[in-house]
Amino acid sequence: ETLHTNTPPPHTAQELDSELESPVRMEEESEVELQVEEEEPEVMKQPEQPPPCLSEPNTQGIIKGSDLFGYVGIEAAGFEFNIMVVGQSGLGKSTLVNTLFKSKVSRKSCTPNYEEKISKTVHLQSVSHIIEEKGVKMRLTVIDTPGFGDQINNENCWEPIVKYINEQYEKYLKEELHVNRKRRIPDTRVHCCVYFLPATGHWLRPIDVEFMKRLGNIVSIVPVIAKADTLTMEERLEFKQRIRQGLQANGIRVYPQKEYDEDAEERILNDRIRESIPFAVVGTDKEHQVNGNKVLGRKTKWGIIEVENVAHCEFAHLRDLLIRSHLQDLKDVTHNIHYETYRVRRLNESNANGLGLSALSLENGTAEKSEAESQL
Repeated sequence: ETLHTNTPPPHTAQELDSELESPVRMEEESEVELQVEEEEPEVMKQPEQPPPCLSEPNTQGIIKGSDLFGYVGIEAAGFEFNIMVVGQSGLGKSTLVNTLFKSKVSRKSCTPNYEEKISKTVHLQSVSHIIEEKGVKMRLTVIDTPGFGDQINNENCWEPIVKYINEQYEKYLKEELHVNRKRRIPDTRVHCCVYFLPATGHWLRPIDVEFMKRLGNIVSIVPVIAKADTLTMEERLEFKQRIRQGLQANGIRVYPQKEYDEDAEERILNDRIRESIPFAVVGTDKEHQVNGNKVLGRKTKWGIIEVENVAHCEFAHLRDLLIRSHLQDLKDVTHNIHYETYRVRRLNESNANGLGLSALSLENGTAEKSEAESQL
């Protein structure tokens, strides 16, 4: 498998540019402090208002295949993928996201003169890019959760995250209920939440249990052991076994769930993934020479830890799960399971209150409400 991609011919990129609804600039980093509904995603803004750039004003947020360290493996054209990263400060979340997409896509690397500050409350920040590889475009949004798990008292620190995820479902539901719906509804729903566990070698911490318990039913969670190169292979295996026991004992649902397996072939593949969860990962954006080849790795006094070598860590398995084999399935589970559960609950709530759909505060007047009610 080649590590380098060919730059697409200019006419292909232009055609795809015209098909894409959103501008090819980086979205402004949006801070959400329990008032997420005030923030409108870039795709819903008026085109005459050019979005601010995170870097230099003339720098576009389009990352081409030739700019990447190697082949990422995006296989479908013109879609959105929204990934949330959750974990304490210092676990390498930004580095891992950059390694995953082989480009500078994290909040830290996009913000000039960024200084790490421990925030007093959990507030969500998102940054969007258009990633282009071999003429294929993907709109990637990375949602970061600075402040999670960094306080002395972490009680209810997951609430802003639950609120944000539900608000994205609500936004999509309101768009769906309009009589004159958009041909393509902007999708800001969180398709995957990568949860970072510190490499302690012990059991799941109470905060890990509470977070995954509460969010396992509203979003697809993929747990990973951060900075896994701090554990020996034996410690890693033992720690993974303890975490799996903890997940089972607490009834925590992590992706991929057994009940979503569609056939025997998929069950065999997913069983193999479930045996590897949580993935022990290492992230880096530095390249080193190994046997004449350039590889992504971390250099130590006793050798180089190769990030993409499965004998060293399971980063390659995580990347394949998120971007190659299960990307569409993550989107389908979000739409058909998590969003559908939310939609049914909201419509039942509004019907139980005897308000029809007015509880969903549709903005286009009473005529639209009555029409939507008659359709339902």
